[in-house]
Amino acid sequence: MQRLWLRWLVLALFLVVVAVAFTSLGRWQLSRLEERRLGNEQVAAQQQAPPVTADQALADEVTDAEQWQRVEVSGVFEDEQLSVPHRRNGEDPGYEVLTPLRLDDGRHLLVSRGFVPLAQGLPVPDTVPAPPPGPVEVAAWLRRNEVGRDALVTPAAGSVRLVNVPAVAATLPYPVVDTGWLAAYEVRPAQDGGLEPVLVPTPEEGNHFSYALQWFAFTGIAVVGAVVLVRGDLRERRAARAAAVGAAPAD
Repeated sequence: MQRLWLRWLVLALFLVVVAVAFTSLGRWQLSRLEERRLGNEQVAAQQQAPPVTADQALADEVTDAEQWQRVEVSGVFEDEQLSVPHRRNGEDPGYEVLTPLRLDDGRHLLVSRGFVPLAQGLPVPDTVPAPPPGPVEVAAWLRRNEVGRDALVTPAAGSVRLVNVPAVAATLPYPVVDTGWLAAYEVRPAQDGGLEPVLVPTPEEGNHFSYALQWFAFTGIAVVGAVVLVRGDLRERRAARAAAVGAAPAD
């Protein structure tokens, strides 16, 4: 009997640990879902808000919560350009064209002038669409600096994998505002070269809710399994007692 109770005690402790762990993971997935929904709401609100100036948008390091604000600037595109491969615009694969924009006050911003569709697996052409000459007006989305290992943020052979303004600025002959960058959805006058406006990502909630349900289900399965195991032990013990009583010699 003592061994049986010890077994049940170990099972109960294990069940508590499993239930707490699985329930915590489920609650964590629900918190991630709330964060994703809040982010989607922020993006929607940013799109509906009036455009801001570069001074307002890039005064401090751009955060996730500040992304996708509408920004309007004017200036002249410089000749230096970089392609940004392995991008998606909606469902389309392709690349973006990154070009410094010299503002009227002489400062420079890094601007993705647009997206060029490219069939999956095809390399980015050696020559990317040239910027329009002369003054331009740009309506763009505010973006934060992307981060990654040096090989991904350092330009090489006219291309860069992630847009990190400080890393790109280190290769240019003039200073660049490095708190964030812009992704254009409209350039006036219109550009040549097949450049498409950069689209805001479609809001998604991900799989957090289904993952949460799975963790809660695992908790329930663990509890039910423990109950079945205990009931099986009790049933076997009763059967053993009954067999022992039946086998006992009569007086």
